[in-house]
Amino acid sequence: MAVHTGSAGLVKVGGNTVAEVTGFTLETTADVIETTALANSAKSFVASRSTFTATVECHFDETDTNGQRVLIEGASINLFLHPEGNDSGDFVLQGAAIVTSNSVSVTMDDTIRLSIGVQGTGGITRTTV
Repeated sequence: MAVHTGSAGLVKVGGNTVAEVTGFTLETTADVIETTALANSAKSFVASRSTFTATVECHFDETDTNGQRVLIEGASINLFLHPEGNDSGDFVLQGAAIVTSNSVSVTMDDTIRLSIGVQGTGGITRTTV
């Protein structure tokens, strides 16, 4: 069994790596349609359309003009999530998305944080580098 640590992960927008990423979350979901007949004693379903959302967490970096600065609300992007790195054979999750939120958090005893939310506009592709 392969085990990976999160420190190898990275996020790209198009071909540009987003700076100072501290983590990301991807959630994929599929709708289901009930197909139960009246005479059935248990419910049955078939899979329908799927979607995804993602959240990217970063240390704020105003100089990241090709990464963090393009991830503004309403932007259409091509998102690449690399959970184990960007070497040949590494797993990558990719999809077209719209940035839905951009939140900056400032506290006295921490770094400035940036949290970006995205909504997929199609399916997620699972492939390798």
